[in-house]
Amino acid sequence: MTVKYSKDHEWISMDGDVATIGITEHAQEQLGDVVFIELPKVGKKVVKGKEAAVVESVKAASEVYAPVTGEVVEVNKDLEGDPGMVNREAEKGAWFMKVKIADKSELAELMDKADYDKLVAG
Repeated sequence: MTVKYSKDHEWISMDGDVATIGITEHAQEQLGDVVFIELPKVGKKVVKGKEAAVVESVKAASEVYAPVTGEVVEVNKDLEGDPGMVNREAEKGAWFMKVKIADKSELAELMDKADYDKLVAG
């Protein structure tokens, strides 16, 4: 499964026309201990580059931006009861939402792992 990355530190993996979206390992390290996550409602339309969810940590509250435009078809309910899962499994089990993509061409604007690693290395 191919994983792509946004400049806003979200990751996205595709399964057909449904994208699974979460925040990167780098993002969770910057946040510190995550204490609360506000997920979008199923059925919500998310727009590329706009706020889709909120993560609160002991340090700060931070927006999670949609890396693609589409409709939320599922959210990770496990995060509501265990927001710290993001710190343990940022790029695995701690995905935030699944989005049915409106325009797959938006994927071309995202980075691969090597380019994302260069971005965070500065």
